[in-house]
Amino acid sequence: MIGLGAGRPLERIVAVGAHCDDIAIGAGGTLLTMCLARPGLRVDALVLSGGGSEREDEERAALAAFCPGADLRLTVLKLPDGRMPAHWEEAKAAVEELRERTEPDLVLAPRTEDAHQDHRGLARLMTTAFRDHLVLGYEIVKWDGDLGRLPAYQPLSPETAEMKVRLLQEHYASQRHRPWYDREAFLGLARIRGIECHARYAEAFAVAKLTLDLGTFDLGE
Repeated sequence: MIGLGAGRPLERIVAVGAHCDDIAIGAGGTLLTMCLARPGLRVDALVLSGGGSEREDEERAALAAFCPGADLRLTVLKLPDGRMPAHWEEAKAAVEELRERTEPDLVLAPRTEDAHQDHRGLARLMTTAFRDHLVLGYEIVKWDGDLGRLPAYQPLSPETAEMKVRLLQEHYASQRHRPWYDREAFLGLARIRGIECHARYAEAFAVAKLTLDLGTFDLGE
């Protein structure tokens, strides 16, 4: 886990999703916030399914928009949607290969408590492969009703929250027919998470482990 107050600048992040659009839905506002604040930020992204289809085309265009000015390196695999437990070894190998090629300051991944088996399985792989990193588990609203109380928040400006919703609608045309895929759902959840952290909007994350280094802070008199 990264130590808070360690003085290390945020230069590299990893973002992973089981499906195309997971990263953007769960952490799109956070990506926008970081990339706009830090031009040249390296983003290594891995998506396990959708490779070779229109979903991959959507994902490449979308993440380029969600990571403006970043050094984005995206890999989209062809694992079947909804079948990750049956393809555990392939998923594990992909995560391990990702780990070998980058030393991130931050990892964005699904939550281990996510009700979707693909999301949950990937989350467990990430906390094993990235043992000494800060791994933030993003949430994805769904019919399962698996939202909970999360301990970490990234406040979003109203402009960033609106941009996130606009980019989701623009780039994932294949998902617009879904009853939960709309402006009200995305902004509504962001508004609730914002209330919880005294902001207008926010994205919330699960944190399995966090190492503090409070002795490096100058707390003043």
